[in-house]
Amino acid sequence: MIAIRKAIASGYFYNLAKMDKGGSYKTVKHRHTTQIHPNSSLFETQPRWVIYYELVFTSKEFMREVIEIESTWMKEVAPHYYKMNELEDATNKKMARKAGKSKAELERE
Repeated sequence: MIAIRKAIASGYFYNLAKMDKGGSYKTVKHRHTTQIHPNSSLFETQPRWVIYYELVFTSKEFMREVIEIESTWMKEVAPHYYKMNELEDATNKKMARKAGKSKAELERE
């Protein structure tokens, strides 16, 4: 499954977003504030890093067709596009208890 997600990330590397301290997401390059669409299976999970297919503008800006990724994958698939400081993990920043945890981390709890 990781190989499939890495393949998708290599094709859509420019659509990267990371969770901020407030629980919303910021696109990494353009700093747009966005949310995971409520119909997404990841809506309740709130992973730290996601790749999205498209942004939809309604009352808010939503990401649709979202997958969870690891920021380290971007160093592999798009080192020409991102600076290392853009890919720093948000692990050490204070967030709500479940916010920013991967699906695997939530299942271990």
